[in-house]
Parts: sequence; C-alpha cells; structure tokens
Amino acid sequence: MKAEQLLAHYERVAVDLEAGPRLRRFVVDLAVRGKLVPQYPSDEPASELLSRISTERAQLAKTGGIRRQRSVKPSQPNGLSFGLPSGWAMAMFADVVTELQTGPFGSSLHQNDYEVGGTPVINPASMLDGRIVPVEQMAVPEGTLERLARFKLEVGDIVMARRGEMGRCAVVTERENGWLCGTGSLIVRLPQCINPWYLAMLLGSTLVREYLGGAAVGATMQNLNQSILLKMWIGLPPLAEQSRIVTMVDDMMALCDRLEASISEQETARDRFLAATFARLSDPDPDTFQLIGTFAIKNFTDLTTRPDQIDAVRQAIIDLAVRGKLVRHTPNDEPASELVRRIAEKKRCLVEAGEIRNPKPIPSLSPDEIPFALPPNWTWSQVAKIGVLSPRNNAPDETQVSFVSMSMIAAEYGASHRHEIRRWVDVKSGYTHFAEGDVGLAKITPCFENGKSTVFQNLIGGIGCGTTELHVVRPLFVDPRYVVLFFKSSHFIETGIPKMTGTAGQKRVPAEYFANSPFPLPPLAEQRRIVTKVDGLMGLCDRLETSLATAEDRRRRVLEALLRDALEPTREVATLPALPDGSRTIA
Repeated sequence: MKAEQLLAHYERVAVDLEAGPRLRRFVVDLAVRGKLVPQYPSDEPASELLSRISTERAQLAKTGGIRRQRSVKPSQPNGLSFGLPSGWAMAMFADVVTELQTGPFGSSLHQNDYEVGGTPVINPASMLDGRIVPVEQMAVPEGTLERLARFKLEVGDIVMARRGEMGRCAVVTERENGWLCGTGSLIVRLPQCINPWYLAMLLGSTLVREYLGGAAVGATMQNLNQSILLKMWIGLPPLAEQSRIVTMVDDMMALCDRLEASISEQETARDRFLAATFARLSDPDPDTFQLIGTFAIKNFTDLTTRPDQIDAVRQAIIDLAVRGKLVRHTPNDEPASELVRRIAEKKRCLVEAGEIRNPKPIPSLSPDEIPFALPPNWTWSQVAKIGVLSPRNNAPDETQVSFVSMSMIAAEYGASHRHEIRRWVDVKSGYTHFAEGDVGLAKITPCFENGKSTVFQNLIGGIGCGTTELHVVRPLFVDPRYVVLFFKSSHFIETGIPKMTGTAGQKRVPAEYFANSPFPLPPLAEQRRIVTKVDGLMGLCDRLETSLATAEDRRRRVLEALLRDALEPTREVATLPALPDGSRTIA
C-alpha cells in the first residue's frame, strides 16, 4: 500500500474532521523520512552539502558575519535516526545551522517596554500553524528595537518557541524582516544551501516534537535550551530534494484543505437537514407530522453520523413526547381533566389525614402563559398541582436509608441514580427528603442546564435523603417517568434558565418556577404509552451510538494501518482491519 493509494481513498476512512490533522502529520512524517518524493542520483548528495555548509560557516565567522557559537561536543545519533534514503546524510543540528540565538532575557525586555503600534515582538503566542501572527500588545518602540538590534529577525530565519509546545516554529518572510525575537523564542539562522521551509517542516514534525518533548526540561512548562537542539541528529536530504519535498507538501496540504472543507460541508448539510427534519415535526398539521415522523424514523441511521447528532435526536424525542407528537391518541382514554380532579381529591384526603400540609394556593395559568397547543384529552396543569412538593419522610432513627448526592444523578434519560447507605438519624435533618417513585430535579447551575433529573428507585427502606440542591415532587396519578421527560424538555430548561437567581456559578432555579411551571398533562394511559415509545427510541439511539463508535473505531484502525503501511511499504494489505462495510481493501 503506497501513500498515493491512501490519499486517493482518504475520504473512505476520514469521516470526521479529526482525521484531517492526522493526515497532515502523516504527510510531514513521510516527507522528513524521504518517503514522499523520489530520490534522483543526479542530485548533489547531502554529504557534499554538509561540506559546503562548513565552508560557509567558516567564511562567515572569519568576516564577522555570525557571532561565535558555543562549542558542541559530538553526540551519538539519537532516536531521530532511521534508515536514510540514497543521497541523504545524518548530521547534528549544530552542523546544519550557521547560528542559534536565544531571544533577549527578561531583564532586557520588560513589560513597560511594550508599545502598541511599534515593531512586533515574536513570542510563542505569535506562531500559529507555521505562520507568524503578531500580537498587537507585543510590540516595542524604535528605541527599544535598536537597543536589542542583535535580536532582529532576518528573511529566511526560523523563529522557534523554546517554551511550552515543542516544535512550534515559523519561517521569517519579507513582511517580518526586522521584527524582534521575543524572550520565549529562538532564532535559527541558516546557510544559503539549506531550504528554511524544509527545516521548519522538520522541526514541526512529530518525529522532532516527540524528541524535543522528551529532552526538554521543566515540570510545569517545558523549556528548550540551545544544547538540546544543537546536539539533535537529523536526516538531511540533498538541497534539490528539499525543494521537491516542500513543493509536494504544499500540494498535499492544499489537498488536505479541500478534503477537510468537503467533510465540513457534508456535515454542515447533514446538521441542517437534521435540524429542519425535526423542526417540521413541530408542525401542527397531523398529516405533515405523520409524514415527516415516518421519514425521520425510517432514515434514523442515515440522518445521524456523529454522537452529537444523536444527542440532538434524543432531545428531539423528549420534546416531541411532551408535546403529544410521539404516539397516537386514543379517544377511550380517561381525559386528563378527570385526572386533575382525582389528583386534587387525593391531595385533599392527604391533608385531612395529616400526612401533608395544606399546600399554598397556586395561581391559575393565564392564556399568555400557555406555551403551545395540546392534543385532544390533554390539559394544562402545573407541577405543584400534579403532586406533593418537598415531601417529608419519617422512620426510626436506626433505619438504613439511601443517600443520593448530586454526583450520583446522571443527566442522561433512563440512567439510574446511584446511592449510599446511611442511618436515618444521620441524614433526616439538613437534607432533601424523597421516597420511592418521587422525582428529583437539580436546581443549581450547571446541573439544571444539563438536564439532571431522576426518578428515585430501589431505595433502601423505600426512602432516602440527598443534596439540598434538589427540587422534589411526589406525583399523584401521574407516571413519574413522564414527569422526568418534562423536566428534561428543552422548553422547561430554556424557560427556566433566565429565571435562575444567585451569583454566577451558583445560580438556582427558584421554587416558584418549579411549582408554577405549566405542565402538559396527558391521560395516564397515554403517559405510559409515551414512556414506552421513548424508551424504544432511546434504545435505538443507544444501538446507533454503539454502531457509530464501532464504525469509527474500525475507520481509525484502518487509517492507522494505512499510515503504518505507507511508512513501512513491506506491510501486507491483508492485515488491515475490516472497514465498517466489511471490506478489507481500499481499492
């Protein structure tokens, strides 16, 4: 399998934007190993190139064209050595450059020396994707520039970061000629017979980055000193081949740009189509809904190719559920208005029996507070009217009960909460009470925005306590799983976020919003059908998510195998993992 074959079939294994940077790194790795362009016997060999570099260095030193460099003892070839192509030579970095200079020390360039509008100072923050991008605040006036004139950059220099991310560098062009090297950078000055673009590519390659990362010093931030860089061994191609490599890499990067743009356009179009499809599902016309809904479910797997798209589908399912657009309505169901009457009667009996306190009156909903139209047999109620808010428990002190912290509650629909076992005497005061079948809603940011809510189930002793950052409702004649669907709906969360009170990072959903929120109440039988339907569709989402993860893992392994094969041409294609469609070849 050759590199050309990989590039020709790249789109089959690159279905996400993460593959783009991997291909770029791969191209550069091929280039600096001599595997991207052919070698020509007519090229002047790199051994002759090294002799010419030595002569040029000696002449520059004699005429004062370069400062005297510190002597570097010869070192043994390091991990950067590999089987070199014909015409290449191994060399220490010190033998390839004419000068290596560290930027001015901090004592020479202070914060108060900077002046917006002056000559740019190039620090690591100014090097982005192999380009020099000046930072407006990092500039110095003419006086400071002349005082530090020996740190001026020249055309063809490579300015390189010596702190933080290893291998970050850029070639100085005519635009940056005369700009100042910053304290966090190095100036790599080259002889005339070295292509600066090739050397910058080598310094930014995975090969060199990993080597420098292992050799650099510093626990908090990596620092690169001159000695580490000068003693580094590199593979040096002939000058003519350096130029061919740079040209080929530029062409390959342009191809990567087109591939990434194509993938991005495809995903953007898919996102728009998915959003439009689910937006149409809110159409009040039942025939339109039935048509679009059938299309969406039949084409579920084609509409979604990424986990974040599946998240959008999950949310759409929940939102459709609480709007009455997910299951058929049965005229024989007991209407929700009768359910409201039974709930009110049950609460009256509980008050008379002394089991709950007489609830505060809840103002009825005005027409302006009705957010959307409901199907037949549904009615608008309010959270406080469908059950008991903030219920209290009683039990002997030594009773073992469940304790649920906020971290034990998942945001995903259908995920069960975890719990610890505590004694009732230890948790009955100062905590939120709940019992089997109660519904808890996280009221603090960011848990509320993330949809943290749960049905409390499988509680030790049937009761429990937990974080005070919960609102709790005990539904009466309402399926608690349907209540959770409502708490996870976009309308409830998005309407609640502006109403949160408190300081940033500690905002909470007020009890009034929780209690008074309009609640779309279906007949009890339909609630159960809705929950069953949602569970089935969520299961489909789970299977699709697993399928996507499996397919992506296979593509990743195929891509890795292809990259290795391109670097090691003797590998057999038959050893490649199967592609998601079951094939093992790329042809």
